[in-house]
Amino acid sequence: MTPLQEQMTALGGVFQASALVNKLAHSGQVSDAALAYMLKTLLVRNPESTLDVYGGDDLGLREGYKLLQATLERETNNLPRESLRYVVSMLSLERQFSRRDDLLEIAGQRLPKIEQQVELYGLSSDTIASSFGALYQDTISTFKQRIQVHGDMRFLQQEATAAKVRALLFAGIRSARLWRQLGGRRWHLLTKRGAMLNELHARNL
Repeated sequence: MTPLQEQMTALGGVFQASALVNKLAHSGQVSDAALAYMLKTLLVRNPESTLDVYGGDDLGLREGYKLLQATLERETNNLPRESLRYVVSMLSLERQFSRRDDLLEIAGQRLPKIEQQVELYGLSSDTIASSFGALYQDTISTFKQRIQVHGDMRFLQQEATAAKVRALLFAGIRSARLWRQLGGRRWHLLTKRGAMLNELHARNL
């Protein structure tokens, strides 16, 4: 993969998490497969390639790619403003998180324990979402900047749904970290817009 292709995959992960959060907030549901696909990225250590973070393929990022494409093409009619706001917030929070060694250490200590839980309960279980959600609260939620998720309060007030939202935001921040490690920068969304769109079109969305 070229550097741009790798960056697009990681950025697709950020947009995929955002799309799923928006869907959860408004419908209270996402598929177990979609949830597990993103949460698994939080447990991948020392990947040999970018695709390894996503289980070896990017098939689970298609909604994210479509949202990214709509953003780059400025299709305001097809672009949920909330989803884009979540993306911007996740990119910003990742930068703050990366500077906090104390919080990174907490995550480093807790993730192996969650990995052990996965063997018992499965990635898409409420137990695992709750564990990831609690880790998000103890790390990312300690910043002054918070991600305000908007949707149907009937769903958002359910603890299981709220935990999944937090877990997916955490997964999105993990993808944002990967994107930045691969050289991705927010201004690329403007300066590399044409090249990024060409790459997305090549993926036959």
